Amino acid sequence: MTNPAIAAGGLRKSYGDKVVLDGIDLRIPAGTVFALLGPNGAGKTTVVKILSTLIPPGEGSGPIGVGGHDLATEPQAVRAAIGVTGQFSAVDGLITGEENMLLMADLHHLSKAEGRRVVAELLARFDLTEAAGKPASTYSGGMKRRLDIAMTLVGNPRIIFLDEPTTGLDPRSRHTMWGIIRGLVAEGVTVFLTTQYLEEADELADRIAVLHRGRIAAEGSADELKRIVPGGHVRLRFTGPDAYRAAALALADATPDDESLALHLPSDGTQRALRAILDRLDAAGVEADELTVHTPDLDDVFFALTDAAVPAPAEEAVR
Repeated sequence: MTNPAIAAGGLRKSYGDKVVLDGIDLRIPAGTVFALLGPNGAGKTTVVKILSTLIPPGEGSGPIGVGGHDLATEPQAVRAAIGVTGQFSAVDGLITGEENMLLMADLHHLSKAEGRRVVAELLARFDLTEAAGKPASTYSGGMKRRLDIAMTLVGNPRIIFLDEPTTGLDPRSRHTMWGIIRGLVAEGVTVFLTTQYLEEADELADRIAVLHRGRIAAEGSADELKRIVPGGHVRLRFTGPDAYRAAALALADATPDDESLALHLPSDGTQRALRAILDRLDAAGVEADELTVHTPDLDDVFFALTDAAVPAPAEEAVR
């Protein structure tokens, strides 16, 4: 990660006495999805606005690089490298989908022929060709969101900021949007995603950061974050009572379930932890018929890290 798509050190922002961002560090590799999670008002949109040059960083912020360009000295180069899809649609409902796209082509100074070629390709890619001549006000929520992202792609950005892109969409439209995002990343595009849907971050993100009280409370892959929250366990089930009793003797720290002939052991689900359990069974000459690993989900992580009554476990955070 010698040349990250986005790099920021000590990102700060305050409004009067209210500190919104209190020293955020980011380093995001090119061609990946980075998800920023946090409660309402945590500052997710503020981060996007700063990195996309819409508002200046706060006093005391460190250097910020986006697309290989310095945000402070090369803002125009940063803008040329990025695309932004905000929380609220930029689609003009009074004109057609195609006219919205052509307007973006004009703003990117594409020639008339090039603009029409790019627009036609993107309309087809986002399954909007048939509706292209209809007023955008007649589009469904999912169609408007697809058009919104298609408009963002007119300038062929290599970094895209998606600020809660699936809020308000039905499950089918949300899954369609996920497919679009995966397709962009497969082409080498870097996606900076903010979302309140934890399933979305789990599905899409290579790395996830949880923003709480102006700081990154934890950062890592979905699996890494799940392992920092207590509650993970391994369930071993046996079909025969003799094997079950022998395993219970070998694994004295397990919680037995006599009715289902199962044992539950606390575990973080890592390969090392599983091997230790299996080695103990092997030593006792016992083999489990079923082994299931249960780990906390991102909901558990989110609540543990953002509960106002519980300090964020920064010392345990995965970095």
